[in-house]
Amino acid sequence: MIEDILPGLYKIELPLPKNPLKSVNCYVIRGSDRNLIIDTGMNRPECREVMFPALKKLEIDLERTDLFVTHLHADHFGLTGDLATDGSKCYFGRAETKIVKGPRHWADLLDYYTANGFPVEALKESMAKHPGYLYSPSRVVDITEVDDGQVIEAGDYSLTCVETPGHSPGHMCLYDESKKILFSGDHILFDITPNIAHWPEMGDALGDYLDSLDRAGTLDVELVLPAHRRSWHEHRQRIEELKQHHQLRLGEVMAALEEGDMTAYEIAPYITWKIDCKDWKDFPIVQQWFAVGETIAHLVYLQERGRVRTYTEDETIYYALA
Repeated sequence: MIEDILPGLYKIELPLPKNPLKSVNCYVIRGSDRNLIIDTGMNRPECREVMFPALKKLEIDLERTDLFVTHLHADHFGLTGDLATDGSKCYFGRAETKIVKGPRHWADLLDYYTANGFPVEALKESMAKHPGYLYSPSRVVDITEVDDGQVIEAGDYSLTCVETPGHSPGHMCLYDESKKILFSGDHILFDITPNIAHWPEMGDALGDYLDSLDRAGTLDVELVLPAHRRSWHEHRQRIEELKQHHQLRLGEVMAALEEGDMTAYEIAPYITWKIDCKDWKDFPIVQQWFAVGETIAHLVYLQERGRVRTYTEDETIYYALA
């Protein structure tokens, strides 16, 4: 499905079957010299079957097209291997380039989640079904690293890279100051809340996310174009809603710990998750992965502020009220 947003700016909505996200928004800027695709969808046939006919309809020549990836999750990065040509630049944040090229990321995550109480066999099953594992790019493309503040010109749009860590270690938004447009990736979503999970590469993911929300709130924006669901204009109102959401979740974590010391895996069922399951044991295993990751991020936030402490017994991390 193609949507005309503004002159030279289009949205292609790619399906994500059997995924709670439902779809991902890829944005295309058409220029007289070069084009730009912002986020690419997953490396799976359902995305390719929509993306390539849409690009053909828009008369996008991939030989004259560059890519910008807001962050390393597969629904944003996955089709880079299919879309990039020898003449393409694939813009990607410097912080996340190190992770993509690093050999230890998944292994470090497995070790850490195991230490946080995730049952080993369930964790292996979760990893085997994890979309980041299944739908990553078909090949490694050459990356053009970008930094905060760098400007990318595409058609009639002048896009400033705005680093907004939290949802991922080096998440990047794009901001056109003159047109007052923010391509927000997964930093600001309006119908769902971005998953803020623990990353080995981040000391305090939730703290960084809240700081990044404050930074986005200083921008003069009239249109926010997110990577999922609908666009909107009231970004400061949504920022306050997102901050309140996490304060409520922090309260749920604290309330759980009033019942005694627990692992992150044991705390996760105490938190309100927007998922159509009656009980924790009914959660799809991959959703348990995401839930535990977000639980850890909230626990680390509380620990950094002296409200929670940790200790280790038998190689397992326990959390307790400070």
